Amino acid sequence: MRAVEEDGEAGGGGGPGTAPRTVTWARGTSAVLAVLSVSLTAAGTAIQLSVPKEWAPWPPAAPDHGAGLTFPLIGAFLIAHRPRLKLAWLMCVGGLGCAVNVMAIGLQFTQAAAGDLESAGWLRILAIVGWMTGGCLLGILTPLLSPDDRLPSRRWLPVAIGGVAVYFADGVRNIVRPTPPASTYRWPEVIPNPLAIEALAPYHPALTGSLTLLMNACVVLTVLSLFVRLRRATSTARRQIAWPLSAFVVYALFPLLGEDHWLPATIWTGLVPVAIAFAVLRHRLYGIDTVISRTVIAAGLIAAVGAVYFGIGALAGLLVSDYDQVAGLVAALATGAFFQPLRGRLRRLTDTMLYGRHGRPEGLAGRLAREVGETEPANALAAVTAVVHDGLGVTGVAVESGGRRVESGETGPGPRVVPLVRHGEPVGRMLIGPPGPRRFSAAYTERLIRVATPFVADVAHAMLMAAHLQRSREHILNAREEERRRLRRDLHDGLGQALGNMAMSLNIARMCLREDPSSVDRMLRDLCGDMDAVTREIRELVYGLRPPRLDDLGLPGAVRALAAEPGPPVEVEVTGETGDLPAAVEVAAYRIVQEALTNVRKHAGATRAFVTLTRSENALILRVRDDGRGLPERRRSGVGFASMRERAAELGGTCLIAGSCRSGAEGGPGTRVEVTLPLPERSGAEPTLMIT
Repeated sequence: MRAVEEDGEAGGGGGPGTAPRTVTWARGTSAVLAVLSVSLTAAGTAIQLSVPKEWAPWPPAAPDHGAGLTFPLIGAFLIAHRPRLKLAWLMCVGGLGCAVNVMAIGLQFTQAAAGDLESAGWLRILAIVGWMTGGCLLGILTPLLSPDDRLPSRRWLPVAIGGVAVYFADGVRNIVRPTPPASTYRWPEVIPNPLAIEALAPYHPALTGSLTLLMNACVVLTVLSLFVRLRRATSTARRQIAWPLSAFVVYALFPLLGEDHWLPATIWTGLVPVAIAFAVLRHRLYGIDTVISRTVIAAGLIAAVGAVYFGIGALAGLLVSDYDQVAGLVAALATGAFFQPLRGRLRRLTDTMLYGRHGRPEGLAGRLAREVGETEPANALAAVTAVVHDGLGVTGVAVESGGRRVESGETGPGPRVVPLVRHGEPVGRMLIGPPGPRRFSAAYTERLIRVATPFVADVAHAMLMAAHLQRSREHILNAREEERRRLRRDLHDGLGQALGNMAMSLNIARMCLREDPSSVDRMLRDLCGDMDAVTREIRELVYGLRPPRLDDLGLPGAVRALAAEPGPPVEVEVTGETGDLPAAVEVAAYRIVQEALTNVRKHAGATRAFVTLTRSENALILRVRDDGRGLPERRRSGVGFASMRERAAELGGTCLIAGSCRSGAEGGPGTRVEVTLPLPERSGAEPTLMIT
């Protein structure tokens, strides 16, 4: 603001601010103050423009012009909505003081130009009073009370009192200032001061400098109060505080820049009350956090990168002055290496400043990791969805996966859809509702979504795997019960009935042994035939449970027996110890080889086949390869292929069926079946300690 100095110029005080009082006539009074302020400012500006050039005020406009036009209007608007808001009343009264300053300055120089210097002197004192009022209310109290109408804490009360006292002291200094020397006076004649104390002349310059320094310090302290609020506030309150903070930070720079920047200072002062209104009423509707974040990052990068570049350039110029190009290259490389880490740090700094630690991507990732690790699998998806809902600050989040939907909050009619992909495989989708009261900027929300999506995808995949495992268990249980039912039926209806008939035949033969020996001989021959049939039936039942070849020959011998059956020649190669394989692995490997060789003999048209069994530390690897016609381009997985895959999957293994990597003897592409069956650790193996 333009201060009243010894050259006779009355300055405008204009730090922004307002405060309300509870009265029944609040709206009417604020409206009158607004109309009066705007009228005085407009009239005073017009009068200043009509003053002769030699008496024209300098600078042509000051922050008081912007404050007198906008602060009372915005203050009256706020009082209309919140009559008890002290901040709004400060805006109205402070803006009126600035308007009085503008009008008094215009009349002062008009009277001086007309030759009435005595009247001009008294008008100058009136301008100083207006400047004091605006400076105390708008420059000190308003930022201290923004945006919640309270001081940050009682510790800031001395700052408020001290700031008002400094502005008042500077106003008194201006009111009693001694007559300035004519040689340093800007205007044609010295405007006399009716209340001058000439004895202060020797001390006046030092007093002026000291009070100016104190006023600037008080303005900086009021801005620091907003930073203190920001650090202690919640994420929602931070965005509310960000509006006045951004306005006052820029405003505080203009007194330090001087009168040469009078135009941007005047314009910016007029925008300050708009920022306050946004903070008080509608702060959630505007992306102030995005503006501040990008501004801080850009300013920090420009300052730091520029300092690094010019610092290294200057240092290199001193040390290797004959190598200017090398110095520039070194500076550019160092600046480039410094750029990205600094950008990340500045972004994290602004995120913490605006949103606190509640919504930080690192914090969200930590919360998700804890939920995944601590929550039981059945409830993990619901827990993760709730954490994402809280972390994103949206109205609701829903996750759909495997026909199941888990929702936290309400996503609304048109939610955003985020695909959930794990290792290239879709596992579901996440539906995100619109921003809630605790909303973040769009860029910040995107970072949070990118952090949360992998965790949700992992949990959705785990849920699908758990469901698949449950279905597998049910399938195994059903298969086991069906097998028991079949065995019961075969034993009861077939073998049991046959044994019962044989027992009856033996009893009849025993009774007929004395009376009709010839018939007994016929009955015993029939009984022997029945016993042979029962034996075959028992063998079939046992063979259905486990191939006898495995018990008689072991897995390698059983596979060689399969290879010896009629058909194209089959070579068998066994590597590793196979004598201690689990029974389930032996049966699965035998059945898979049996099915694969059956396909070779029936469908491949091969002249030769190869079977390889390899025992490793933790797996049995089975390969069956032929030199036949290979797989058709369009093929459907038949019962045989499905059976091999199911047997491998039951043991947690894999089954790959594809074209052979080698050409057959007659140039055929061939087919390759490769199966990996996991094995448990051997009981005698020493545990291995891995240090990473």
